[in-house]
Amino acid sequence: MDALGSAIRPVLSPITKNLPKPIAELGESLLGPVCYQTLLHDIDLTKTECVKLAISKGLGIGIIGASSIVKIPQLLKLLNSQSAEGLSFLSYVLESGAYLISLSYNVRHGFPFSTYGETALILIQNIAIASLVLNYSGRQPAIAAWIAGLAGAGYLLFNENQVNEANLSLAMSAAGVLGVAAKVPQILTIWSEGGTGQLSAFAVINYLLGSASRIFTTFQEVDDPLILYGFVAGFALNLVLFLQVVYYWNAPASKDTESKKLNRPIAPAAAGNKEEMRRAVSSGSTPSYSSVAGKSPSTRRRG
Repeated sequence: MDALGSAIRPVLSPITKNLPKPIAELGESLLGPVCYQTLLHDIDLTKTECVKLAISKGLGIGIIGASSIVKIPQLLKLLNSQSAEGLSFLSYVLESGAYLISLSYNVRHGFPFSTYGETALILIQNIAIASLVLNYSGRQPAIAAWIAGLAGAGYLLFNENQVNEANLSLAMSAAGVLGVAAKVPQILTIWSEGGTGQLSAFAVINYLLGSASRIFTTFQEVDDPLILYGFVAGFALNLVLFLQVVYYWNAPASKDTESKKLNRPIAPAAAGNKEEMRRAVSSGSTPSYSSVAGKSPSTRRRG
């Protein structure tokens, strides 16, 4: 690392020492005065603690950026298909509850935004997806109740007079359980339906990468085992979800879809032909070509 620093120092040092003031201030606020001086001015890569901090901050910012669009593909897939097949509403309820508790816990404890910023962005997208799942499942009246319930819970969690520090810590412990449990209904839904339905593979892959990255950033920047254990457990179940997507990638339509096809009502023309065939058999006569094939006599071949 020292050799690399010596090689790039003459090239980068004139640039990093003359960064625009807003950028320099932002860098110093993220890395702290000591690590900013070490990495940006001195370009000393031997200070491993500063290097790990810089990697952690970079990952955190990257996760927040990716989280602003991580569930957009899932939203688009729902809107285009007009179907909630393969998606579990309960999974989104539990996940949203976990995110809401985690968001209030991080905000009230003043942790760096780079360690939890994606929580707010994903929560907003979750609300939209869960509402669409209710809509396409024929449960439109429940949408208002779902959003109102979440808003009420948020008011209590962010209000210190309603939920004190001790109870918030208990809620954060429960959030870890909720975050883990949120994946179980989705995993079971995929297993029972025999396919991923309208579940977005892009979103699942991002769940996996995001939870893996959050293990590193939390371990590096947040000295709180409650948060760390939640991300570790979440990663384990995200891995199961990812393996399901891989397994069912080339699978045919899900069991529910096939069942709907098999139970589809007979088309009027086909039903009419079937009824005429039944009457003809009962009377002992032979049905005409045109009635069975659904074509006019003029289309018959003449030999």
